[in-house]
Parts: sequence; structure tokens; C-alpha cells
Amino acid sequence: MSHIDLPTLHDKIRTCQLCPLSLGRKCAVPGSGPSPAEIMLVGEAPGREEDLKGLPFVGRAGKLLDTALSQAGLERSEVFITSVVKCRPPENRKPKKEEINLCHPYLQAQMDLVHPRIVCLMGNTATQAVLGMQGVTNLRGQIQQGRFLITYHPAAVLRNRNLMEEFVSDLKKAKVK
Repeated sequence: MSHIDLPTLHDKIRTCQLCPLSLGRKCAVPGSGPSPAEIMLVGEAPGREEDLKGLPFVGRAGKLLDTALSQAGLERSEVFITSVVKCRPPENRKPKKEEINLCHPYLQAQMDLVHPRIVCLMGNTATQAVLGMQGVTNLRGQIQQGRFLITYHPAAVLRNRNLMEEFVSDLKKAKVK
């Protein structure tokens, strides 16, 4: 996917049919935000609201993410937000390894085109897909390979509000690195 620009890449993602997830989607969700961007946030997969709107993090987890970004002194419009897979898995299940692998060239191309200084991997799925590592609870707050900051997924923070302070702290770390 070399020599391609971000709008062309996103058009390609919207029409992708590499895996069965494309059959059940309303909208693919390539991602949104400025390019270039200092910070890229990578989640797991689109949920119901995202599938309907074609935009990342617009449901309950997205509202929490907006609050956390604000508390960290960041604006959503400053960061590029995407996911490991670009189509909603059925019943919001975790994406399968094959789906992640088929979508990975899109994520890699986005990282190449957006040129983020820091890539915030939100949750185990993103951390595993990009770094091959598991265990966000132990890895969170760490920066790997000089640019990958590991933190919680906003949905995990929704389920356990006690994680919010650490989540905001991690986003602040992304801002100042």
C-alpha cells in the first residue's frame, strides 16, 4: 500500500471484502482525525454505534474517551483514532486472529501516513495486534519501542470507573512524551 494517501486508503477500507466481517457491516470504520497527527489512538473494533455512523468511538466508550482526553488536556480533533479491525464483529465479540491479520496492513499504512509521534494502544487486542504482547494491567503506562504507549481500552474503564485516573494519566503521558 505504498504511495497511497489517507483518503484513498480509507476508501479502500470502506470497500474491503477481505474477511467475513465485511458481510455484516453497515459501515466500515477506517478512523478519523488529522494527518499528520502527534498522537494516534488504536482500539479493538467498531461497536454498534460506530458501525451505524462509520466513525470511531461514538458510543458510550467514545463519550468516556472524550472526557478522558479533555481531562488529559487533549482535544479529540488533535488525535487520530482508529481500531485494529475496521468492521464490527458480530455481537461485539473480540476480533479473530485471522481478521486482525487481514486488517493489519491497513493499520500499518495508517501509522505510516499519519506519522504519529506516539501510538496509544488501548487494550489487550490492540497491544497484541501491534506488539505481540498481552497483559495491559501489567504493561499499562509503559512505552514500548520508543513510541507505543499501552493503556486501558475505554470500554474497560466504563466497566470499572476506578481505572479512569490511570487512563487519564496515560493519555497525559502521550501528550508530553
